[in-house]
Amino acid sequence: MGFEATGIPGLWLYAPKVFQDERGFFMESYNKANLDAQGIACDFIQDNHALSRSRGVLRGLHFQTPPKAQTKLVRVTRGKVLDVVVDLRKGSPTYRQWKSFELTESNFLQLFVPKGFAHGYVTLTENVEFLYKVDELYAPANDSGILWCDPDLNIDWGVSDPILSPKDTKLGLFKDFESPFVYEG
Repeated sequence: MGFEATGIPGLWLYAPKVFQDERGFFMESYNKANLDAQGIACDFIQDNHALSRSRGVLRGLHFQTPPKAQTKLVRVTRGKVLDVVVDLRKGSPTYRQWKSFELTESNFLQLFVPKGFAHGYVTLTENVEFLYKVDELYAPANDSGILWCDPDLNIDWGVSDPILSPKDTKLGLFKDFESPFVYEG
């Protein structure tokens, strides 16, 4: 229960306290005081909710560039995903490294993704509901991403032929990306 270090500075896995019995469960899905106690200063201003009907839907790798970069707090309320992040912060000891996490409706895990990371996920079940909070509104002019199958990143998504949006098929390669993010360690 609580925050768990992921091996990447600033990226946290969070296991909320869940009270379960024969009726179901109760949990606080978000509590600002918990983030504050962890030293995470973030004011979320928008909640997003996505439904992916099929297994193998891949969304990502997405991010917004400064000054409209977004911090995210992500979780799954139905189904299961493999959630992937890539550190884009120049000077970070984990720059260009990726990490994946299995988020499910039954493990209740949440991932805190700070500014400076590309983020994406692939659905491992049908009818996945994915929720996330952001601290900055969507800004089309700052919308960016990296191709899910970038050969330099070599991410193991566990799928070879995912279901993609037209936008996600046209994202650029990491080698052609000049990162505007700087690690502030």
